[in-house]
Formats: sequence, C-alpha cells, structure tokens
Amino acid sequence: MTIREFKMPDVGEGLTEAEILKWYVQPGDTVTDGQVVCEVETAKAAVELPIPFDGTVHELVFPEGTTVDVGQVIISVNVGGDAPAAAPAAPAPVAAPAPEAEAEEPQGRQPVLVGYGVAATSTRRRARKAPAGSAAAPAAVVPEQLNGHGSVTAAAKPLAKPPVRKLAKDLGVDLTVVVPTGPDGIITREDVHRAAAPVTEPAPAVAAPAPTPVQAPVAVTAPVAAGDARETRVPIKGVRKATAAAMVGSAFTAPHVTEFVTFDITRTMKLVEDLKSDKDLAGLRINPLLIIAKAVLVAVRRNPEINAAWDEAAQEIVLKHYVNLGIAAATPRGLIVPNIKDAHAQTLPELSRSLSELVATAREGKTTPAAMQGGTFTITNVGVFGVDTGTPILNPGESAILAVGAIKLQPWVHKGKVKPRQVTTLALSFDHRLVDGELGSKFLADVAAVLEQPKRLMTWA
Repeated sequence: MTIREFKMPDVGEGLTEAEILKWYVQPGDTVTDGQVVCEVETAKAAVELPIPFDGTVHELVFPEGTTVDVGQVIISVNVGGDAPAAAPAAPAPVAAPAPEAEAEEPQGRQPVLVGYGVAATSTRRRARKAPAGSAAAPAAVVPEQLNGHGSVTAAAKPLAKPPVRKLAKDLGVDLTVVVPTGPDGIITREDVHRAAAPVTEPAPAVAAPAPTPVQAPVAVTAPVAAGDARETRVPIKGVRKATAAAMVGSAFTAPHVTEFVTFDITRTMKLVEDLKSDKDLAGLRINPLLIIAKAVLVAVRRNPEINAAWDEAAQEIVLKHYVNLGIAAATPRGLIVPNIKDAHAQTLPELSRSLSELVATAREGKTTPAAMQGGTFTITNVGVFGVDTGTPILNPGESAILAVGAIKLQPWVHKGKVKPRQVTTLALSFDHRLVDGELGSKFLADVAAVLEQPKRLMTWA
C-alpha cells in the first residue's frame, strides 16, 4: 500500500499553529479529493480542512483538542488501493491529551463560534506530538500539504503570532531582523519593541502587560471544579487571548480620545416601527441598529477624514474611500468584529440583509477570517446589555469606534415642555493622531443629528 500524509496547512497569513476541534472521519473511512476531514481553529477563525487526495484513512495522528504546528502531519491516507490489514484506532481524547487539553473544554466541545483561538504554548504542544500508530510503516510515504492561500510553512518565515505581526507592521519593524526570545524561536511583543526602541516611545508601556496573557496558561493544568473551591483557574486562550493582545496593542499605540452626546432618539424609534410595517421591507429585520448604521454612513460621507488609518511604516495617513463597517458581536467564545464590506454603497434593505447575515453567521460560528479583516469603522452596541455608555477601545488599524448606549424613556424638554422621550447616549473614541477634536466632534454631532431628525437620511444623502 502507499500512504500519503496530509500536513496542517497555513490556513491564514503567517499563522503558525491551529487546534484540531473535530474529526469528521475515522480510520478505515473512505475519503475523496476535496472532502472535509476535520475542523480546526486558528488565531483568526474556525476553518474546515479538505483532504487533497482519494483513499482510505490510515491514521489520525492527533486527537481532538490538540494544538498542532503548521507543517506537522495530522492524518495519513492509504492511496494504494490495498486496504491495511488493521487500521489503527484513533487516539482517544480522554487518554491521549495532557491535562491542559482537558481543561480547555471541560464539558465537551460546543459549536465553535469563530474567533481567534490559538490554544496554548508550544511546550505543551510538543509533549503531545507523537501518538502511536507509525510503527507499521508503509512502503511509500508521500508528504502533502494543502495551502489554499499560497503561504509557506512556518519554518520559512519568522515565527510570530498575528497580533505581534500587526504590532511590527504598525511600528515599521522588519520581523526578519528581529531576534526572537520566545519558546521555539517565536518572536514576542517585547522582541518587536526592543527592535523598535530607538524610534518608538510607547515600548515601555506595552512591554509590562504583554507577558500576562501569554505566560498565565503555562502554570495552569485544569480548571478547579470542586464545589468548595475558593478559586477557579481557566487557561487564557482562544478569542479572549487574542482580544486581550489586540486591545493592549491598540490602547498603548493609539492615543484615545472619547466624546459623548446624549439626545432624543424618539423620531428614529417611530421610524423603525413604521418601517417594520412597510410592505417593501417585508421579511427584513428592521431595528434601531440598522438606522444607527445608516446614520454613521451618512456622517462618514460628510466627514470623510474620520475613515482613515495610520501607517507607521510609511509615515502616512491612509484615507479610505470606502466603508467596511464593523459590528462588534459578543459570542460565547468571546468578542469578534466582522465587517460589512463596502457598506457605504448599500441601500437600506441591502444593509439590513448584511447585518442579519453577519449576526447569524457569528452565532453559528461560521465567520471567516476575511470577514474580520479590512474593517475601517466599528459600531459596538453596549445598549443591548442595559448599559448607558462606555469608552470603547479602537479596533486595531481603525481610527474611530462608536458605542451605542441603551435607549430609555426619560423626562426630556421637548418643544418647551418636559415630556417622556426616548433618550440615548453615543460615545465616540478616536485616534488623536488622525482625528482632532473638531473632526471628532463634528462627526459625532452629525450622527446624533441624523438620529434626532431621521429625515436627514434623505436631505443629507
């Protein structure tokens, strides 16, 4: 028989590892070219991997829950036509994993709501690298690696996690000249800051908090589940880990300014109710967020400089002539921010469909890495939790983010009399390198003005 090996591909730009979430096949199963054999979670998303050849599954090298380096063999397939005498059993998730893996999903895996999930450190990963099953070596072993993005394996490029690569790009640091100090030659945030130290002032501020999310899981073996336990320890991984790194990088790179406006949104709420009964919009989800998103797009058109990015390497401000509108979505695995591509060009019905699809996809855990990349402006709706307002942190690479507070019935002076009106508060955080107080204030005032008098959706458009 002839055995071909399928290696963990680089399913995203520069990723170095992925966690095997679920196997869809078992030893002895027949597979065909293009058939999905497993689901893995990277630092950006959950991805299904297709096998690139026909044959019979010979061995699953790693059990579910294992974090595997890009380039490592994860499954072998008999493509020679003669079935093996006895297919090796798949590694049992209960016996094979180290205690750290069991800690990651103590109640069994739920459907993965996409996010950033690099699972753990390479020290644990390498200790679990060699399950049994390779003794019955076939006559011919042909390595294969699927790489739909054309990326090379981690050995051919500097090893660094996506947040670190982003930091290096923002600071204008060439990763190929950075001396790595992380385990197995991985470049850390501190390495990047050291390389940028001669020209970068924020380095000391960023260096202090960064080790915490990276190092904490090493000392953790499993969550404490005893009923009388005074503490429970949970490994920092997945979306939580990536979000923490991104927020620290954003907070200590971009100088944040936050402004607030409280106003009467009653007319917009009435418009929402009218649109719900409009036959032309039948079947579409109409809610305040839809009108708020449209108001943001109108305000961006009136204040285009708000829709920009800071290119540290090129020392340029990049003005975006399109709006990829990010919507922060809370999922059981953490916060993700998919965005609606070219939202500025969409009609109200099209925007409604895009918002509905974005939310549904996030809840199902099917958001792709591409859907979370390239955002230019973000809305986060903290009002759904009953919160009045907040001071949001910028999504990395963007110049502004709008927090929408709860809409509540409050006493308000309307036409010279105190009346109960629907009132809300918006908070706009912006990068003060890109956006000065005048621009930020004008933009925020425009959003509020549209929502106070929604007829401006037409007159200002």
